[in-house]
Amino acid sequence: MNVYFSGISGTGIGPLAELAQDAGYSVFGSDLAPGAISAALEERKINVSYGEQSGDFLQKVIEENGIDWFVYTSALPEDNAELKLARESGIKCTKRDEFLADLVDRKGLKMIAVAGTHGKTTTTAMIIWALKQLGIPASYLVGTTLSWDDSGKYQPESQYFIYEADEYDRNFLMYHPYISAITCIDYDHPDIYPTVEDYRNAFDQFMSQSEIVVKNTTVNSRIILVGGLRRQDASIALEVIERIAPELDFQKIIDVLNDFPGAGRRFERIVHGVFSDYAHHPNEIASTVKMAIELKERDNYAGLAVIYQPHQNTRQYEVRSGYKNAFVGADKIFWLPTYLTRENPDLAVLSPEELIEETATQNQTEVVDLDDSLAETIHQLHDQNWLIILMTAGPADGWLRKQFPSD
Repeated sequence: MNVYFSGISGTGIGPLAELAQDAGYSVFGSDLAPGAISAALEERKINVSYGEQSGDFLQKVIEENGIDWFVYTSALPEDNAELKLARESGIKCTKRDEFLADLVDRKGLKMIAVAGTHGKTTTTAMIIWALKQLGIPASYLVGTTLSWDDSGKYQPESQYFIYEADEYDRNFLMYHPYISAITCIDYDHPDIYPTVEDYRNAFDQFMSQSEIVVKNTTVNSRIILVGGLRRQDASIALEVIERIAPELDFQKIIDVLNDFPGAGRRFERIVHGVFSDYAHHPNEIASTVKMAIELKERDNYAGLAVIYQPHQNTRQYEVRSGYKNAFVGADKIFWLPTYLTRENPDLAVLSPEELIEETATQNQTEVVDLDDSLAETIHQLHDQNWLIILMTAGPADGWLRKQFPSD
């Protein structure tokens, strides 16, 4: 089967392209610019075009190879030239969820789906890491980069498929997992779910479609990772692994989880004292700040500085009240303008000052931009042995990595 992935270099579609290639499909794709998965795609020699998605590259691929399935990201507008061409050419066109469900079904895999408002990426990565270390073959797909393996992989000898099941655009309702692991449920994505009830009903439906549900797991006292949230994620991963491999030595599973090296942008260490995290919901931010405080105290950092880039103006209207105590414990907060994406044009963009005004930490908060002034400030703090953590679902991550090239 020949499959074309539009938006192929991002962490949403790129790992799926890797998985498809491993599964024996011929893979092609395009994106507006190189992204987090670009280097992996190049290493795999996948034919990718970057730049304007005018349809010219897709037309060439159709003429030279033929395309059976066109898979596209939720961010792709309906008037996209490639999408229009694919439909006009009679090619099957779907978002990633339908293609993945078909692939898992064709390969006869049992899906272990990790869902939740926060923690699903880390928990999914923990399960993948542990099974890899324990010698249990598994196919998987996770929506981030992994320093220790590909983001998506198919192994012919595997029985299970480990999947980060995203609730955005109701993607996860396409699946009927063998096991669903639920990390937590906090209202999010108001552009998809107009009310809290809508959001919770979607999770209820997802769980009803699952054979086994793992949730509200008690934190195991032998998990010694830094941060309560990470220990909770590891405990969920532990229960899942016990379910699928009860013959394994319990302490060995714990030891492997305690050695978890992390996942991309999930409290990811860039260099000593500098971390990047995907947190952009108040509850997630509060948990990440607590994790950072624990690390600061353990390793005797002089202070904790948080750089925060809110994500999506539509979301800010829903979560702004939750910021009140989210940053308590941080010594300095540098607040960036909101990263705008998939916005409601009828809503005025909330300024950083409006979002900060009711927080308990406003006296420690400074409104900043991604510029040389901020770079100079955080380098000075870094030199003074401060712990610096960026929280963003947007482009500030790339900016931080340029300031502190990986050591």
